[in-house]
Amino acid sequence: MITRVFAILALSATVLGCSAGKHKANDLAVAVPINAHLDLSHVTADRVPVTIDPGRFTKNQVTYRLPRVVQGTYAVSDFGKYVENFKALDGQGNTLKTTHPDVNTWVIENAKQLDKITYEVNDTYDIEVTGGIGGEQPFSPSGTNIEAENFVLNLHGFVGYFDALKTNQYRLEVTAPKDFTRTSALQKVASKTSASGAHITTSYVAPRYFDITDNPMMYGNLDVEEFLVGDIKIVLSVYSPNKVHTAASLKATIFKMMQAQKAYLGAVNTTPRYDIYLYLSEGKDDSPKGFGALEHHTSTVVVLPESSDAEALARSMTDVVSHEFFHIVTPLSVHSEDVHYFDYNTPTFSKHLWMYEGVTEYFATLFQVDQGLVEKDEFYSKLMQKIQSSKRYNDALSFTIMSENVLKEGYKDEYINVYLKGALIGMCIDIILREESGGDRGILSLMKELSLKYGKNKPFEDDALIAEITAMTYPAVGEFLNTHVAGDLPIDYNVFFEKVGLEIGISKVKTNYIIMNGAPIVSANPEKGTIFFTEAVLENSFWAEQGVQPKDVIKTINGEALTLLNANQILQNVFQWTPGKAISVVLDRNGQDITLKTTTTQPYTTGEGLVEKADAIAAQIALRKAWIKH
Repeated sequence: MITRVFAILALSATVLGCSAGKHKANDLAVAVPINAHLDLSHVTADRVPVTIDPGRFTKNQVTYRLPRVVQGTYAVSDFGKYVENFKALDGQGNTLKTTHPDVNTWVIENAKQLDKITYEVNDTYDIEVTGGIGGEQPFSPSGTNIEAENFVLNLHGFVGYFDALKTNQYRLEVTAPKDFTRTSALQKVASKTSASGAHITTSYVAPRYFDITDNPMMYGNLDVEEFLVGDIKIVLSVYSPNKVHTAASLKATIFKMMQAQKAYLGAVNTTPRYDIYLYLSEGKDDSPKGFGALEHHTSTVVVLPESSDAEALARSMTDVVSHEFFHIVTPLSVHSEDVHYFDYNTPTFSKHLWMYEGVTEYFATLFQVDQGLVEKDEFYSKLMQKIQSSKRYNDALSFTIMSENVLKEGYKDEYINVYLKGALIGMCIDIILREESGGDRGILSLMKELSLKYGKNKPFEDDALIAEITAMTYPAVGEFLNTHVAGDLPIDYNVFFEKVGLEIGISKVKTNYIIMNGAPIVSANPEKGTIFFTEAVLENSFWAEQGVQPKDVIKTINGEALTLLNANQILQNVFQWTPGKAISVVLDRNGQDITLKTTTTQPYTTGEGLVEKADAIAAQIALRKAWIKH
């Protein structure tokens, strides 16, 4: 579904058919292609003209919508609020009467006379920051970008659907300047150059509306690399506004990561092509701030800061893209009816986010140690960080109840815990399966069995999944799921670590430059608009060695002023610092400027760490090896 690079601070507070040539359609799903046209060559004020030609209707009233919610986001996006100048026209160009009962819906009267719909779409990236439209806004990887050199075409933001025609085929045409690079996994069927030679119109086919939403595109001044990982064709498209990073510079990282994932997954992976669209945000006021990714069946859209250094960007891409690629297991191959028959306007949600997001995040963490991309200590550290961070959420909340109510107050703020406690739930199930099977079975083998039973075209019954998993595995798995996932009893992780000869203890542990023991070492003063170090900074070896004191206000980091508006982005970069980086930080201590110019070293602190027990017995060590295979 969706992966977020978490915010560091919670700072307070076109085919234009003529009438005579129309096909017959009605409000039943019939096999009539819906023609959609996006004109990127005539953009005005960041608005893309869109034309929809649905064919003929035999009823006098039809409803057209843009998605309120898109799959994988678990949040309200309301893409209809980015639509302007909506018109329904008859064959002579006359305007038909329409009503607009809600932000995403248009009801067209006298629909028998309908020839086409036209409207303009504004992008979401600009409005993310200004908040000019109000309400909830799409998370950047699910949003849209419209600018001179780059178009992020998450098509659910441009093309809508008629209520009864979601299963109809779509023919999509995109007109753009001739010199644009175009990347899309949709089937390309034609290409035509304009009479002037300045523009090219590319035609694609989507079997149904789901395929419109499931196949993003990127157009513009892009850097593209195509390469094979085994029998999978990888297409990596990168937009770096200031040419800081390139697809070529990331190719080795992606190749190594996906080669390891393919080896880890084995026969589960069946996709012949996988597209990665990376948009690098340059950090301006109108740049996207939601860092992370959104998965699709055979692609992912990623948004990360352009200011990341090469090592930090490679690490983020490994963590983020690997998570999205693992979604080919769940929910893409194993999912409930809520996912399979998704309603973009009034969706219902499955109880099993622990599996869709939690198990996926667990795979993205485990495979790195399984395949030798990281050492065991780093794997243990990531698990410990998830335990610590998960404690900031309601540990006594049923995960299944939270999942099916994820858009509602009291539950939606708990969503981020699916990447934390959700992954730990996956870990616990994995350890139980290894213990019960003598090391032979794990959660990956369970997901493979579920994939074989269901697959992408057969959903499971939501309420029956836990009982089904129990029948496929062991009573201990069912007891855990009913007690700690459907139930609300917090998990005692020590019980599971004991099985594999690990323990949580107080020791000197590696940390980073902004988060320690699951909490930030900075805070904000909203009245003064400043960010300052807390008492915890004294426990961070790096900052303590630089003489930093509690209440020191951070004025600039590497020459950039730190404010409440840009704090999350700048501190996200600090979070990604690695040892050996030259830095400059200006502090304000009681009105006096203090400048720190130094090279970063590995920071340590005293805190909880996950370590191997010195007195672990042979059975525990054997189970640990079966678990992490390293």
